[in-house]
Amino acid sequence: MISKIISAAVKGIDACPLEIEVDITRRHMPNIILVGLPDAAVKESISRILTAFSNANYRFPSQSKITINLAPADIKKEGPVYDLPIALGILASSELINSDSLKDYAVIGELALDSQVRPVKGALSMAMLCRAKGIRGLILPKENSAEAGVVDGLEVIGVKNLSEAVGFLNRKISIKPTIIDINTIYKESDDYDLDFSEVKGQEYVKRALMVAASGMHNVLMIGPPGSGKTMLAKRVPTILPNLTLQEALETTRIHSVTGLLPSGRALITVRPFRSPHHTLSEPGLLGGGAYPRPGEISLSHNGVLFLDELPEFHRNLLEGLRQPLEEGGITIGRAATSVSYPAKFMLIAAMNPCPCGFYGDSRKQCHCTPRQIQNYIGKISGPLLDRIDIHIEVPAIAYKELASKTEGTSSARIRQGVSQARKMQSERFSNEKILTNSRMNNRQVKKFCKLDDDSDTLLKQAIDELGLSARAYTRILKVARTIADLEGADAIELNHISEAIQYRSLDRTL
Repeated sequence: MISKIISAAVKGIDACPLEIEVDITRRHMPNIILVGLPDAAVKESISRILTAFSNANYRFPSQSKITINLAPADIKKEGPVYDLPIALGILASSELINSDSLKDYAVIGELALDSQVRPVKGALSMAMLCRAKGIRGLILPKENSAEAGVVDGLEVIGVKNLSEAVGFLNRKISIKPTIIDINTIYKESDDYDLDFSEVKGQEYVKRALMVAASGMHNVLMIGPPGSGKTMLAKRVPTILPNLTLQEALETTRIHSVTGLLPSGRALITVRPFRSPHHTLSEPGLLGGGAYPRPGEISLSHNGVLFLDELPEFHRNLLEGLRQPLEEGGITIGRAATSVSYPAKFMLIAAMNPCPCGFYGDSRKQCHCTPRQIQNYIGKISGPLLDRIDIHIEVPAIAYKELASKTEGTSSARIRQGVSQARKMQSERFSNEKILTNSRMNNRQVKKFCKLDDDSDTLLKQAIDELGLSARAYTRILKVARTIADLEGADAIELNHISEAIQYRSLDRTL
């Protein structure tokens, strides 16, 4: 008898439909055949299913020929996600499960040897696929039911073990579908442990970060050790607008397919902050590997990627950032497949002004030669610097500021200004395919960043004296547009251009 089970596979962060066919023939030599491009983990599922059957008191048809086909056959099948659907297919072909009920549900899940169902990666993407395909429900591990439950219009059935899945399909037990109240999740998790009010001094830097957050601009902070660069960077997510539902779903899907979504967590509702060490590999930062998976740039999607000690990162890694910074995504090609991951993140980088860190510090002497300083800064290529909108110097903090009892501006207050600027951008780009000023293309820059004569003259003078590239010119216009939005101005004015030019401190011939 042939049984058919609906399942799904994840490619990139999207899911694609699969059908698992199981045929049991008792008139042939006992044998188990598994076809459809399975990897090693899928092939090992037979051993797990055999033991799970025994411990759940189900008889495995070991004296029959069992053919299992994972269709379509041209998609690589990876991981243990197909244990549960294959097991249910074998039971259905053995006439131990009502085959009619299988038509209404997709099934995913890994089986433990004691027949418990373990969580899998990518459950949210698979749930969204089921809804799009008009499938009534999804049977999956209980620990994955919360993330799948955020998908409206889908019956999400979380099971703890194989017997529960069989009992539900045979209508012998009732399992209440998982329903998640998204509004409640937002209220419970919309808190940060950090706040900008904790940062002493550095008002000029805070202003620059406020501008950056308003237009989702990339930032490079240059300053001596202990000046507060890391402290400031960690607090940037607290001034960014709250994630929209669409952004939260995108972010959660990425963390789900990488297995980084905490068990029982339904949705990521705060903006990610990723701070990888400079020793990480290229696949670790950009994504990839033998079986491609998202890297840090994708895990930072809709949030912040903080690269501390920027010149210490390998040159290839830094150059690899150029495409994602421009396009908001990355495509990873392999001989067998090609996958794309979203990567719309706000880059915040930090570096010392020289190898020893004290160049320009009035309190400590720098021992670096001009050549060493030039070589150190030269590790960051011109094309990469062009893609960083704001370069800001972070000076050492004076004792008077450290000892001050006055609290700085809170993150909540800064966020109000940022949100107001974002609202203006949302209205401006209502007919465009972008949300923030940093994503404007050349056509949009010409349309929305027009200058008066005085502003144009100042910008021309700055370009001539600093030797700015065409890309840096565009970046200044985008930042000026954001500064104008913060002030509620319809047009870019002279003071907006002047401030934007000040944020290009590293523009020079390297």
